Amino acid sequence: MRHFTRSIVWSGFVLASTAPFSSAAPFYADPPDETHPWAIHDDNRPQPARVEPGTFSSQEKPGQPPSDAIVLFDGTAASLKNWASDKAPDQPTKWVVVDGSFQCVPGSGYTRTRQEWGDCQLHVEWSAPAKVEGSSQGRGNSGIFPMGKVEVQVLDNYNNPTYADGFAGSVYGVNPPMANPLQAPGAWQVYDIVFRRPVFKDGTMLDSGSLTVFVNGVLVQDHTPLEGGGGHMRRSSNKAFPDKGPLQLQDHGNPVRYRNIWYRPLPARAIEGGDVSHMSPEATRAKRESLAASLRADAAKQQGTMKMLKLMESLVYAPDAATLAGTTQMSAAFFASVKDLSTEKLEAQKDEIRKVWSALRYCSTKKILAAALPEEAALADLIEKAGWNEKKK
Repeated sequence: MRHFTRSIVWSGFVLASTAPFSSAAPFYADPPDETHPWAIHDDNRPQPARVEPGTFSSQEKPGQPPSDAIVLFDGTAASLKNWASDKAPDQPTKWVVVDGSFQCVPGSGYTRTRQEWGDCQLHVEWSAPAKVEGSSQGRGNSGIFPMGKVEVQVLDNYNNPTYADGFAGSVYGVNPPMANPLQAPGAWQVYDIVFRRPVFKDGTMLDSGSLTVFVNGVLVQDHTPLEGGGGHMRRSSNKAFPDKGPLQLQDHGNPVRYRNIWYRPLPARAIEGGDVSHMSPEATRAKRESLAASLRADAAKQQGTMKMLKLMESLVYAPDAATLAGTTQMSAAFFASVKDLSTEKLEAQKDEIRKVWSALRYCSTKKILAAALPEEAALADLIEKAGWNEKKK
């Protein structure tokens, strides 16, 4: 937190008053580089949005979604408004609500959401009929299709073997699950899915897309490439997906039930221009220049020491000849304003002086400045004589 009260002018430079001088600590850890637009521990990096966590489900009761989730089915007939017939999206779904669950009506066809989206965290709970009928792919079969393009298999595989890439939790026709953690028929199974669609640019694949799937809390797909989406009997190949698409649930002739269906949109990946840890050199450069411009605009509203530190901080992100010249002049003016202060006044400016010296030392050490400014050594000497050096532990 920054503390500001009245200020005094000394030798042509505005100093903080005798109130404690404190500020964010931008001159602390490794600075940005060619593929990282932020410094380590960067206070200018956006804070995470607050999300109230949900609760876990039990067999008797579905859990609560997190606060930012978009709920698609909550157990009520009212949530049927979110669903449509897949072959006639302008028509309501033919699936029905039974005892708080969304149940497939065999022969009615797939159902799909009216909403469309892309990358997401998806939560779905499903239950195969407690009365076991059929075997292999004929037993409790359905499917979850993010964007309607790739299937995460739903199948009653409790003591029911089938081909491996068609098992519950498989990316159907692409990759088997790493484990089979299903509970007995009639129990609720919990799927948590992280879906990333393929990214193409000018016909070239930049990212194949992926699925990460947890079944009843057990990881069964670990960032599995989509390979075009998979399918029945035929190998698929990488291809572009649209930017958005609906969630589909499959009618495979079994009265599979669903509940507690919700999703959270995911932020863009670095390859799409998202603000993440490691970015392309082009995106990094643009972000750093934007941050530097914002800091210089903020500096224009400040005066004295705060103005100088803001300008110096902007140089950490992007060089600028005018800013460097101004910072150089201001650091000289700052030293001139403190070098002849009385012991009492000097002690009152202790935190401010140490802050400026630390910033100068950082900028020279991290090569933000072409060479160390003479004020760095002069302030270091002043600090040494005043006995303000931190004691080594």
